[in-house]
Formats: sequence, structure tokens, C-alpha cells
Amino acid sequence: MDYKEGLRPLIGTNPKVLILGSLPGGESLRKQEYYGNPRNMFWNVMSGVLGDKVPVLYSEKVEYLKRHGIALWDVLHAAEREGSLDANIRNEEFNDIAGLLAANPSIEVIATNGGKAEKSFMKYLRRNPSVTGKRICHCASTSPMSICAGWNLERLINQWRKIL
Repeated sequence: MDYKEGLRPLIGTNPKVLILGSLPGGESLRKQEYYGNPRNMFWNVMSGVLGDKVPVLYSEKVEYLKRHGIALWDVLHAAEREGSLDANIRNEEFNDIAGLLAANPSIEVIATNGGKAEKSFMKYLRRNPSVTGKRICHCASTSPMSICAGWNLERLINQWRKIL
């Protein structure tokens, strides 16, 4: 198993929504970009949810989310994982989500991106019950695996709209 560490949080001024993934996949880690796999539908979903076009350059994508009050991070700081599949994650180490929320009290909504992020976040909440008072939305994964599970872009956009 390979030991993999995640990325730093992307957070602007007074974010309203925190989107939590599980742990970035290999392509995202290689690029040091959230949702860096071109087959991941995250950026297209955000475009549909927010109602405008997402920029092409990653630095502009980051600013785009910040402008819309959306922060990104992962539930996991690090884990052992062979490949990029969430099913292969072992020996998870959590990020300090409680600390991030304390430093950013403007966050009202926490959204998890996919089943592994949801499961890991619920485990985190059991260990950190002080993380309360936020609306929690569990959203379908934007990963390429969602297509195999019967999701398409339109269905994902409609489901993700609940974060607003």
C-alpha cells in the first residue's frame, strides 16, 4: 500500500459551504489540484449548480469557488491506498475539520462528495461531536465511477443543488 497525503484546504473569505471529498486520487495528487482527473465531473457539476461557466485554469477555478463562497477540503489528511479508488483506502488519518470550522464560522453547510467521504465524515463526527450546528448534505460522487453507478451530469447537478 502507498501512503498518500491530501491537499491543503482551499478557503476564501467568509465561505458559506465546505465541500469535503475523501482523499484526492493519483492524478489530483500528481497535479496538486482538487478534482484534477479530467474524467471527474466536479467542475462541470459546480458549473451547473452555480449557473455559470467554470474557468479553464486551475488557479481561476480556485478563485471561482472562493467567489461563490465555496471551500474545498477532504475528510482525510492521509491514508494508505493502492491506486485511486476510495475502496482501497486503509489506515485513515483525519483532517482537523473542527479547527477549520472554528476558524471559519461563516460556514453553514458541509457537503460530502461521495460515499467514502460521507462514511469517513460520519466517523469523524462520532469522534468530534463538537462539530454540530451545520447543515450536512451528502452528495453523490462526482468521480468517474458515478457513471458506472447510473449517474449522469444532469442528475448530479440536480442532486448537488441542495448545497445552496
